[in-house]
Amino acid sequence: MSFDGPRQHLQLTIVVDNEAGAGLMAEHGLALWLETGGRRILFDTGQGAALLHNGPALGIDPTSADHLVLSHGHYDHSGGLAPVLRQSRALQLHCHPAAVNPRYAIRNRIAKPLQMPRDAMAALDRHPQEQVHWVQQPTMLDGIVGLTGPIARETAYEETGGPFYLDQAGHRPDPVDDDLALWVRTGKGLVVCVGCAHAGLINTLQQVRRLNDGLPIRAVIGGFHLLNADRRRLSQTIQALRPLQPELLLPCHCTGEQAVRALKDAFGVRCRPGMAGMTLLFDQAGTAGATPPLFVPPDC
Repeated sequence: MSFDGPRQHLQLTIVVDNEAGAGLMAEHGLALWLETGGRRILFDTGQGAALLHNGPALGIDPTSADHLVLSHGHYDHSGGLAPVLRQSRALQLHCHPAAVNPRYAIRNRIAKPLQMPRDAMAALDRHPQEQVHWVQQPTMLDGIVGLTGPIARETAYEETGGPFYLDQAGHRPDPVDDDLALWVRTGKGLVVCVGCAHAGLINTLQQVRRLNDGLPIRAVIGGFHLLNADRRRLSQTIQALRPLQPELLLPCHCTGEQAVRALKDAFGVRCRPGMAGMTLLFDQAGTAGATPPLFVPPDC
């Protein structure tokens, strides 16, 4: 897939994350707000409470989004779906059909439900169905914003990152087939948003580049799901990231403290741990700047 669409500025705000700036609510989840080319895009919704608290505090009305994209159906990404859909009948919703599947994490023989909450599924059913888009292949939202669709699993060292199953007995492993990412084309390359990267961070970035004729990866923002990664996977992930030379890595949510430290050691100031309240501006000319409040430790 290639295109010669207009290059617009992109403003991206982390609305929900496990960490939060002053006056904001932290929550195990993720939601990103993007404004570009006159479009407003909500990428994931967290569990719900933090989205409703942090959005107004940041001057963001989630119900004003033109598009809502679910990276996958886990509750910590889809939990805020119901209040947004109830108040925004015109919104275009994009997700994979498997996002509504029952699913569980099983540890010590205890099954924890991970699926989309019931009220979110009910709101999805009530939403005008012509505005619900079941993403099963690469999709363009407009001239500069695209979705990967299902991501090819190519690397030998990446897996879903957890004991995920489609049944409570643990007989059917969950490949998290609904995992997808969003990308935006800017003047200096691609800004990639990932929810949890259950398909693997490197698999995701490779697919994004294939869809954009090998354009450089400028920034990667979201959950990298490396919190359970062993040293071998962390090392191989870092080695695969080096030739991509991203200008910015913004690990959030499920990346894990050990992985964040390893990424900071490897990429220095190019790695900035994310948190709710952080806003970034990528302009047409290709320069990236920070728009206050930018809650980043000085040593980043």
